Order: sequence, then C-alpha cells, then structure tokens
Amino acid sequence: MKKKILFSALLILLSIIIYQIYVFTTVDEDNINPIYLIPDDAVFLIDTERPIDTWDEISNSNIWKHLQKNSYFNTVTESLNNLDKTFKEQQKIIQFLGERDILISIHVYKPKTYGLFYVVDLQKISKLSFLKSSIAKLAGEGYKVTKRQYHNHEITELYDKKKRETLYISFIKNQLIASYTHVLVENSIDQYLEPVIGRDVDFVEINKETPEDGLFKLFIHYKYLNKYLSCFSNKVNSDILKTIGNTWLYSGFDVGLKESTIIQAEGFTNFDLSSESYLRALQKSGKGKRSIAKIAPKNTALYLSFAFDSFDEFHENFEAIKEENQNNFKAYTEQVTDIENRLDINLKEHIFSWIGNEIALLHINDAISKKQKDVAVVLKTNSINKAKENLDFILTKIKEKTPLKFKQINYKNQTINFLDLKGFFKMLAGDLFSKMEKPYFTIIDDYVIFSNSPNTLKEIINTQLIGYTLASSKKFLDFNDQFDEKSSLFAYINTPYIYDDLLSFTDRKTQRQIHKNKDYLISFSQIGLQLISRGSHFENYLAIAYENPVEIGKQLRNNKNLKRDLLKKLVNENDTASVAMTKETFFKIPEIFPNDLSASEFIKKHDTGTIKFEVELKNGLKHGDYSEYYKNGNLRITGKYKKGVQIGTWKAYSEKDEELLFKKRF
Repeated sequence: MKKKILFSALLILLSIIIYQIYVFTTVDEDNINPIYLIPDDAVFLIDTERPIDTWDEISNSNIWKHLQKNSYFNTVTESLNNLDKTFKEQQKIIQFLGERDILISIHVYKPKTYGLFYVVDLQKISKLSFLKSSIAKLAGEGYKVTKRQYHNHEITELYDKKKRETLYISFIKNQLIASYTHVLVENSIDQYLEPVIGRDVDFVEINKETPEDGLFKLFIHYKYLNKYLSCFSNKVNSDILKTIGNTWLYSGFDVGLKESTIIQAEGFTNFDLSSESYLRALQKSGKGKRSIAKIAPKNTALYLSFAFDSFDEFHENFEAIKEENQNNFKAYTEQVTDIENRLDINLKEHIFSWIGNEIALLHINDAISKKQKDVAVVLKTNSINKAKENLDFILTKIKEKTPLKFKQINYKNQTINFLDLKGFFKMLAGDLFSKMEKPYFTIIDDYVIFSNSPNTLKEIINTQLIGYTLASSKKFLDFNDQFDEKSSLFAYINTPYIYDDLLSFTDRKTQRQIHKNKDYLISFSQIGLQLISRGSHFENYLAIAYENPVEIGKQLRNNKNLKRDLLKKLVNENDTASVAMTKETFFKIPEIFPNDLSASEFIKKHDTGTIKFEVELKNGLKHGDYSEYYKNGNLRITGKYKKGVQIGTWKAYSEKDEELLFKKRF
C-alpha cells in the first residue's frame, strides 16, 4: 500500500514537472510589452535591460563613492545599498532569473506627492506557478501578506511591519508590476488592454531613435512636467512651463558615465508640429555658432542660447507659425503696426536687419543687486555699426514722438540707454522674453545687451573690463568642448551660482532639504543641454559634470578674490569711500546702483533695516539732496548733487551725538 501511495505521489510530481516543462518550453508565448503597463501620466521613465550590470557600474563610479560621504545622500540611498547587498547574497537566484528588462516610472498621483512604479519582464519565468505563490514565503516574518482582487487581477500586499509601508505586487501575463502607491498598480491594470504611452506614435518615434549603448534610457514626458515640479515649489513659472507642456512632447536619452565624473546622455526630442511656438521656428531655422560666452560674466548662473542660420530666416518662420492662428496673428500684426506708427520706424529695417545668428538669455548672480533676479537679453549683431546707427535713430524717434524723457547715463565710458519699446521682445521671440518690457541697453563689441535693470548691465560692463567672463574660464571651456560649437538651443547651468535662486523658487520643505544638502547639490557643478535641428525633431545631448564640493568651495573663494582684486584696479580713488576720519576723505561718496533710472530718488538700507543713505535722482544720476546715516539712525553726512557732481557745502557728523565734525565746500 505504501509503495502504491509513494508511486502515485511520484507520478503526480512527475506529471507536474512535465507540465511545467511543457508550459515553459513549448506553449505559445502570450507576452505583453512592459511599456504598455506604464500609467499614462508618467513624467519620467527609466528603461534598463541589464539592471545588475548597470547597478554595478554606477555603484563603483567615483560619483557614487563621493556622494556616499554625504550623510543625507547616504540615507536616501540606503535602500539601494541594501539592494546591492541582496544582489551579492542571492547570486544563485539572480543567475536563475537572469538580466531582466526593468522599467521605472515617476507619477504625481495627488497634489505635491509623487510615487514610483516598477515593471519587471519575467518572460517565460512568469509561467512557473510557484513563483507567484512563493511571494508570501519570500517576504519573511517582518511582513504581513494579504491579497485582494482588482478588476479580475490579484494584487498581493506586502506590509512592512517595521516601516509601516505596503508594497503592492501583481502579475499581468509575463510582467510583474509593483509600487508602494496602490493607485499606480490599479492604474496599470486599468489601462493594459488599451495602453496609452506605449501606443503613442510620438513616444514610439523617440524610443526608436534613442540609442541604447549606455547604462539605461531616460524619457521625459513634458505634458506632466509642470505637475511634477509643483511638488517642490509654490512659485513654478507656470507660463513657461505651460508653453513647454503644450509644445514639447518627449525627450529620450541614452545615459552613460564618462571617466566616472561626467554623466552624459544623448538622444532626441520631438514636439507638437501644430503648436505655435518659437521652438518650431528654431527647428526650421538650422543652427548657429555660439559666441555670447565672450561677454557673459564668469558668475553667470544660466546661459540660454538660441541660434540659427540667420535671424531673418528665424523671424520669417516665427511669423509664418504665428499666421496659422489668425486671431493671434492679428494681435501680433496690430502690435507691430502700433509701434511702427507711434515712432515712425520700421522694425525689420531698423532692428531685425542687424541681428545676427544668436540670441541669448543670461541670468547673472551679481554683487550689485544681490536680491534681484538679474536677467539680460543679448543680441549678436551681423554689423555693429548698423546696429548703433539704427538704435540711435530709434532713440531719437522716441524722444521726438513720446512724452517720455530721454534716459541715458555714462558708466565707465560705456553708455547705458533706456529703450521704451513695450512688447518688442515678445515679438522678437515669443513669451520667453515677454517680461522684458521697458529695458535699458548698452553695446559691447558686437553685442547689444538689454536688461530691465541698469545694474545688470553695469555688472556685465565690469566683468568685461576685467576679463572675468565665461570665455576666460578654463572650467567652462573644457566643459563646453563636449558640445558642438553650433546648435539650435543650448542651455548652460552653473549650479553653485544658481543655488540661491533654487531656494527662492522652492517651498519651505524643499528649501530645508536644499539648504541642508548644499554640498550634494552643487557637486554637480555644470549642466549643459544642447538641441540641434534634425528634420522634424531635435538631436539632444546632455552633460552633467561632478566635482568634489570641497574643491568647488575653493574655486568659488578664489574666483571671488580674483574678481575683487581685478575690480580694485578699475576703481578710481575718487569713487572709493575711505573710512579715515579726515576732512579730505570723509566726503568721498561711493558709487550707487539705482534699479530704475527713471526714479526720482534712491534709498539704500543697512542690514538692520535702518536707512543707510537717500539721494534724489534725475535721469539715473545723483541730483539734489543727499543724506547718509549711521546704523543707529543718527545723521552722518548731508550735501547736494548736480548731475552726479557734489556741489555746495557738505557736512559730516559724529555717530554718538550728531556733533558737527567737518564742513567742505565743493
């Protein structure tokens, strides 16, 4: 009898084994592409076909090893380190499963909250029934395992008793899907019969074009980028991001490491061919050589370049795209006509004709107005003499045709003018420059530079005079060598200098994390993105340079000292305030930097909030009464100016009791 039972058991076991072998080797495969299971609101998507090798290369890189020294980063990556440990301890399982295609996507599933979703392609391994049934046993005693049905699919819930979080797992054909956010698993189940991203021809195009020679492929879905960035900020620039979300479609990058210190990625970007945007105009206008780094200060936080074969071609394409929307085109032409009739000028003849092959936006971290977000628009000219002649003509017309007073100041032998052409920059290149309403401008070499703040222009003039520019920076030049010298769009971010602006744009929670981990953030010291027109889309290249934050700190201090020493050589003794308490030196008033040359007065305060000095202005020059105060509020100096020159009798007072110290006649 026992022999009979044993024989029957062996027969059943053999039958099961034969059935599993049959299923595993001979039954027609009923597989599904993992991309079909990604919920449609993914903002980022990572795809790797060799996760183990990828992880080995990343974890052994210099970047990773240096970042592990950062306590916050080490805490954040603790789970990845545990995964690395698990990989090494479970080599037999890894060898059995083999390298699997893994997709990881990021989704915003409720306001200011995002989650990760995973898809693992098990291929034929998924047909081994014990794999699904053994999950509960593999979880261990630290987990509570439950199961539930959702739309005819079983979801296994693994609750971590210690961390109080639940991992949700399900199987769809050959794919294992998982997330710590249950709605993402449910969204995947809901759409797998009617996939969205995987059937989107725009994504399919980018996925096909993006190479796969690196560690993994990264995709950006711009439709949801604004939603994702809102997780970290209450001040997201919605206008620009809405334009990107409505215009840009997908970017694909093949991500790799270069010499363990540079992250590099190449691929393609596409956009909505029916959209009304400068991007379409750029795509149709070829590429141009970048050169504005010659006058961009070394402390530039952002250099955003738009380049083309010629500006004439770009603007023709821009207008043609505008014309596709009759209502918008009508408003555009009316604005052009209004400016031309009001000033009796022709924009194409007097402005567009001298613009060369590059327009750039510079965001500068300067010392003059630290609390201002200083932005400049730089136009490369094809003829600087023609530019000067036509700008002089326009300024004359403004003086003749409008009641506005003509504003002009001289700063270190450079003329700064006020140009009242409201709406001009929006006509030039769309919404990106729309806030440049009534700018000041100056001319340096072959470039015309505009800014809403005259202090920004002063900073550019100063750094140009002392040779403190991006083009003089070996660090920038070495990084820039990785990119083609000609591009359609080029963005350069100098992370240590843009750090303060990141703080100002983020919410309090993110600010605390950024401030606490400044070294981790600025260690990725240079970021560059280049787009080059290629047919109906752009070829893109991204590079991120890593440096030890200690070295970055030294560089920043050295650069600050270098700039200070160079500027000292420019400063005239007459422009330098002396702290010596003598009649000859007490009345040497330092240079002032008003933000608005049309203002009637300028007030600057001490760090304590009390007034440091106040002076009347005329056309940006000191003109009228001047009063200066100590930190305790007592009067320090009084006098008068006329067209920037001290006149009359000036008086100086003591700090304690405002006793008269000196008088001087000018």
